[in-house]
Amino acid sequence: MDDRPWIALTMGDPAGVGPELCLRALSDAAIHRLARLAVFGDWAILDRCRRTLGWGMPKVGIRDAMFGDSPLLETHAAGVIVQTGEPLPDSFQPGVVSADTGTRSAAYLDAAIAAARAGWVHAITTAPINKDAWDRAGVSFPGHTEFLAERFGVRRWTMLQYAEDLACSFVTTHVGHQKAIDGMTKERIVEVIQLSVDGLRRIRKRDPHVIVCGLNPHAGEGGLFGNREEERLIQPAIESVRKSGVSIEGPLPADTAFIPQNRERADVYVCMYHDQGHIPIKALAFDRAVNTTLGLPTPRTSVDHGTALDIAWKGKANPGSLFAALRLAARLIA
Repeated sequence: MDDRPWIALTMGDPAGVGPELCLRALSDAAIHRLARLAVFGDWAILDRCRRTLGWGMPKVGIRDAMFGDSPLLETHAAGVIVQTGEPLPDSFQPGVVSADTGTRSAAYLDAAIAAARAGWVHAITTAPINKDAWDRAGVSFPGHTEFLAERFGVRRWTMLQYAEDLACSFVTTHVGHQKAIDGMTKERIVEVIQLSVDGLRRIRKRDPHVIVCGLNPHAGEGGLFGNREEERLIQPAIESVRKSGVSIEGPLPADTAFIPQNRERADVYVCMYHDQGHIPIKALAFDRAVNTTLGLPTPRTSVDHGTALDIAWKGKANPGSLFAALRLAARLIA
């Protein structure tokens, strides 16, 4: 009996690097030892991509996304392609943003979520979507994370960018800076710290040490910069969590929080806004980092990069982040 878990791998935007990354994952023996892959996407696109690149096609099964009451029972050497959504029109071109590809990438994700909710897959790993394509298609979410939270019906969630040597979670994500400041509350900061602690415990199997970043330059410099967010919101949140026994420090100024001495003792950084954590993690771990959504009933991981339209379907995309995402998904299942 094959007891490897099933991971739903969504193909992402067809015009981007997602199809070629999925082909690489389907061809990787080390990934096969960890899990069985169900690629939610389009067989014709994968076949066209591999022919464009002159690659062979891994041995796979093909299933309809509407597979009724039947789970993914077939076991193939390289996994299963779950045919999802309508075929793309003949005018489809790799590397070109369009509403059609936005519609398809959202459909792939929706079908994977449905499979997870039905218990047919044990985790979801996502290839990159294109936010411009989603906007053109009328998909009213700024990214995967918000889409997943809404579809799973969860209210407590956060984004975690994870690499073995650096991990960052976020109080706010895909909003402008003014909305990020307006949306900060003590309760939300406490929530993200707690989700981060729970997530790191699952990944590292021990209690983590948390570093919390300040919002303003120099963490507010005692009220000189900003509106005393550190004193009014961040410090009270830290003290509240510390009382529960969490090892935590901060708020630290963001311009020194990520120096090597601090990274050595931090299991996770809690960041106040998107770029505060994304800049260091992409500078230091771009091809190794994994985007993880904490708070969902099903583990979800993703690549930590975009659709890379300029190199799409050219065989140049580095699969390192996707492979790291699949490995982390397998760890979170266990």
